Order: sequence, then C-alpha cells, then structure tokens
Amino acid sequence: MAILPPMRPESLFPLFADISTLKGVGPRVAPLVEKLAGPIVRDVLFTPPQSLIRRTATTAALAQDGQVQTFVVTIDAHLPPQRSGQPWRIRGWDETGFVTLVWFKGHGPHLERQHPVGTRRAVSGKVERFGSEIQVAHPDYMLEAERIDEIPPIEPVYPATAGLPSRTFRKFALEALSRAQDLPEWQDSAWMAREGLPPWREAFERLHGPEGEIDLSPMSAARRRLAYDELLAHQLALAQRKAGKRAQPGPRIASGPLAEAAEKALPFRLTGAQVRALSEVRGDLARGERMSRLLQGDVGSGKTVVAMLAMADAAGAGFQSALMAPTEILARQHYETLAPPLEAQGLAVVLLTGRDKGAARAAKLQKLADGSAAVAVGTHALFQDDVAFQNLALTIIDEQHRFGVNERRRLQEKGEGVHLLAMSATPIPRTLELTVFGDLDVSRIDEKPPGRTPVATRAAPTPRVPEIVDRLRAAIEGGAQAFWICPLVSESEKVDLRAAEDRAADLRKMLGPRVGLVHGQMPAAEKDAVMQAFVDGEVGVLVATTVVEVGVNVPNASIMVIEHADRFGLAQLHQLRGRVGRGMRESSCVLLYDPPLSEVAQQRLDILRRSDDGFEIAEKDLELRGGGDPLGLKQSGFPAYRLADPVAHRDLIAVAADDARLILARDPALTSPRGEAVRTLQALFDWKPASGLNDAG
Repeated sequence: MAILPPMRPESLFPLFADISTLKGVGPRVAPLVEKLAGPIVRDVLFTPPQSLIRRTATTAALAQDGQVQTFVVTIDAHLPPQRSGQPWRIRGWDETGFVTLVWFKGHGPHLERQHPVGTRRAVSGKVERFGSEIQVAHPDYMLEAERIDEIPPIEPVYPATAGLPSRTFRKFALEALSRAQDLPEWQDSAWMAREGLPPWREAFERLHGPEGEIDLSPMSAARRRLAYDELLAHQLALAQRKAGKRAQPGPRIASGPLAEAAEKALPFRLTGAQVRALSEVRGDLARGERMSRLLQGDVGSGKTVVAMLAMADAAGAGFQSALMAPTEILARQHYETLAPPLEAQGLAVVLLTGRDKGAARAAKLQKLADGSAAVAVGTHALFQDDVAFQNLALTIIDEQHRFGVNERRRLQEKGEGVHLLAMSATPIPRTLELTVFGDLDVSRIDEKPPGRTPVATRAAPTPRVPEIVDRLRAAIEGGAQAFWICPLVSESEKVDLRAAEDRAADLRKMLGPRVGLVHGQMPAAEKDAVMQAFVDGEVGVLVATTVVEVGVNVPNASIMVIEHADRFGLAQLHQLRGRVGRGMRESSCVLLYDPPLSEVAQQRLDILRRSDDGFEIAEKDLELRGGGDPLGLKQSGFPAYRLADPVAHRDLIAVAADDARLILARDPALTSPRGEAVRTLQALFDWKPASGLNDAG
C-alpha cells in the first residue's frame, strides 16, 4: 500500500517560505541563518533560545562584579588610547560614582560623535570591578536615557555564529513567530488538560519569550507540549510505514523438519530468549506478510543461531536466504558459524565478498542464480548488479545501522516481497527503542548462553600502564591475546591517531613484534590482513582506534585494555568488553583513566563491574549522562529531533507511540476532524512515512 505524504495546508505556507523572506535576511546573512537553523522560516521558529541574560538596574555604588547590570550615566569624558593596542574609554557619572565603558579593536572617534560629553545614556553590560573602578567592556546596549525601556530585563540568548549575533537571530525568531498562525488542535484535549499543556501557538510564545530559567527547561509545560508534538508526528510516520510494510505480501515459510534437524544437531540447547525470538520470527514468516523485524542482543547472545534456523526454515520451504555483514572479516566469521551446521543438512552455503574474482566468483554466482546454493553470506558484494538469486525470500542484515537505506533495499529487491531480519548488538534502552526502531517489530535476546566466562572489570589510573604492560607480557607469553583500544573522536582525530600509532610503537618496544594496529584510515585490505593475523594468533596484541574495527570473534583473546575509558559511553565500553571472555581462559577488562575519577565516572564504573546486561547498562547510561547523544545513537539511525530531547522526554515516547496507533486504528485515512488536524501536524514537522529516515527495510 503506497502511503502518500499529506498535502501541505495553506495555513503553513508562511512557515515554509524561504528564510530570505524574513526582514534583514539578505544574501550575506541567509547562509549564516541556514547554518544555524535551516533553509525555511519554520526552522527559525523551531530554534529555541539556549540561555537567559538577567539585567538588573543599579548604580555605580551598588554595582556587582560579574553581573549583567544597567546604569543611567552622564557622559563625563572620552579617553582615547595613548598608544597602539590600548582601548577607547568613556567615563560616565551617575551621582554615586564613575562607570568606565571600554572598547577594544579600532572603536574610536565615532563614539565621541554618537555619545558627546554631557549627554545622558542608558548603558547595560557585564560589570568588572578593578579595585574601586567599575568597568563595562563593549556594552550590550547604549541608548539615550529616555529609551531605557528598550533594554530588556530578561533577554533570551540564541545560538550565534560569526557574523550573526544572538540578538540579530532573536529578531528573526520573533518575526518567524509572528508568521505562525493558530492551527486546529491535534492533541487530545483531555490529555492536554491533565498534563497542563498550553495550546500550540502559546507554547511557541513561551519558548521565545521566556520569563525565567524554568521556561528554558525541557520539563517546562511549553517545551513538553512542543516535544510531544514532534514525537507524535514521528511516531505517526513510523506507524504508517509499519502498516505499509505489513500490507505487502511475503512468501509463506513454515517451520519444517530441516530446521528441526539442524537445531537437534547443535552442540548446545537454545536459551529461553533464543527460543522466544525464534518463535516470533517464525510467526512472521508463516503469516504471508512481509517481515520487518529487528533482532537485538548483546555480543555473544546467540543472534546468528536464530538467523541460521530461520534460514533452514526458508531452505526447507524451497527458498534462498542471504546474510549481509558490514566487513569481510565479519562475513567470513558468520560463514564459518553457519556453513557447517547447514551443510550437514545438505544445504549449500556460499561466501561472496569483494575478494572473489574471475572463475571462482562466476561459479558462486551461478549457484545463486540456479538455486543450487540455499544460503549466501557476504558483504556489500551481495547487492551488486550481477548477483541474481533464483528465489530469494529472506535477507538478514548484521549491524544494520552500518548500511545505508539504499544498500539494504538493493539486496531485498533481488526477490519478491523479501522478508527482512535486521540484527544489532548495539543495546538501545527500551525507553528509546520506539524512536529508533518504531517501524520494526523488535525481538530481544536478553539471556546469555551458559558457559560464557565472566569478565573481571577494573579501573586503573594511566600512571600504572607499565605495570599493566608487565602483566600483559606474562599473559602473552602464556599464549593469551589482548585488545588495546585507543579512542578516536572526530574533533581531534589526527592527534588520537598519532597517539594510537605511538602506543603501538611503544608496545612493540616492550613486547616485541607481535603487536598489530588497525584504524579507520588504513586501506581495507591492509586492515583485514592485520585482523586476520590476530584471528590466526600471529598477532598477540591488537591496538585499535575504534569500536567498529574489533567486531570480530577471537576466542583466545582474554584481555581488553581501554585507554581514556571516560571518553567512551557505558554501552560502548560494555560492547568492547564483550569481545573477550569467549574462550576457556579467565578474562579481564582494564579501564584506564586520567586521575582523578569524577563521581559520575565512578558510578559508571560501578555499573560495569556489577552488570553484564547490555540493556540494563544502556538504561543506566541514559540516567547518568542525561541529554545529548549519550549512546552514540545517531549512527544507529537516531532521529534528529529539534524540540524533543529523547532523554529528558523519554516518558512521552511510549505515550506518543500509543497515541499514534490509536489515531490510525480509529481513522486510518485521517479524514475525521482530529485526523485533518493531525495531517497539519505531520505537514508541519515533515516526517514522511515514505522517507528514508530510520528505514530498516
């Protein structure tokens, strides 16, 4: 079923006009406004102030250092600079004392013309006391005394950029507000009354006209109202997309003897969580509607086994499956896990990567095209134009957030109504799951297979690195392997990269040549070669700059050292720790930090020591770190909200999802009076059900 985006109602036309229609936004200013807010008037309206300046009226005698204050003074004297580099100063008098106004960088005679000696001026700015002298550098306001009412006692501060000060942006924001019309109410009136939320336009008036710090808080009634509008618009789009996917027919696949035999042949029993996830997947496959399901679970929780049994079901029903992984080494690892049990049931499995060339590649392509291979495992090579399947019915995408929407779609388009099973080891807190995966059904594997070695986790200050290296040497001599992680952040990538290279060089000096290094700047083939050498045991210590590079199973690796652990999120630290403890050796994770350890850092460390449940850890991370992007979620398809803070407003997310389902259940075509109003809401936020945002398939 094709879902058409709502037509934009005429009442929104003024908000969707180009920013150049705002007074004062010419060719020079427009790019600056667009950089701060966006290309249309609505984007300026959606940009809230970040803080407040409170201005108190006072006198020279009562002036307070560090406060923003307003004086009425008579200009007593102009004091030009005596030599280069000195400021221009104006001395003012207000019957209780002198106030000196200071300008640096070329301000000069024009000040004397604008503010001649003897005139009275209202002046406002930040007070600095130097002994008995009171100074205001570069006053924010300097007006004729009778215009003092034009100096606001409370002034909202907006984001600013070079060439576009906050006060100029505020003028644009107020003009954008003047263009916002009263709109039909799309929210449930009883719910709004219970929550004490204002109408839509009044909420924006409060947003841009705050009377105190409380009005800037995400928990203010106005912010909660606007956040809920945005969350509801998004959840409606996701619910419509989900309904659209469900309406697409998919091949009916029933569970059969082939998968049963494959499960019986496993050397272990499935955990309760695996059984539950598998039954949810099988329910989707048997329904005759196209499956769009996410399988979430910690590293090592057994997602691949669930995927393998679904593939066996597909093969038993006469269909083909494909599993796509983001890197060659991960694809090879999946192949080595899947191929033996599936081939034991008489199913041919092929591995297809960018490394396959010539006759070997042609032979594999032939097997997929004629249906003699039931399962394909590979990388991006799977969706290339010359790859054809006889009857592809199931695609499995590992670490799906690392593929673009079009890449995922190209693989699915190699069959009719192909089912999608996405897999992710990034633990998303339940409270945020709906924002990231609202258009998917979600299964969780929240139970570890028995026999996993617990990983002893401890923190150590950086000065103890020599002692840690000594222990590392003894472990490696005893046959163990280790990861050594150096953080990489975009702001200082070159510095971080150099630090990682230096660390690898230092470790080689101390431990010998069996130290490898992988980082994102290396050519893929070179990186794969180092990773393979680590997997094969030729490299004893692998220094890596990013979490991404270590998504590999090395059962012999039992030590994980993480430098500057405070620069990683808890969820990232937990994922890294999950790379060790997979074999029989006792495993340990050392979190290096620069002392002293803050109270929050100490709490985070305690959580890691206490729990190895990725979902619990992700929830705690959220509580401790507050707003922003604490879990690195943007790379997981996290939406770029303008008015909602998914952490502060997480209680509203489930409410919005329920409301969206209810609205669409009662009025699928949105033709009722509330439905019409909801269409306006969707058009306002422009979340389109058909857009690529968060689309996993």
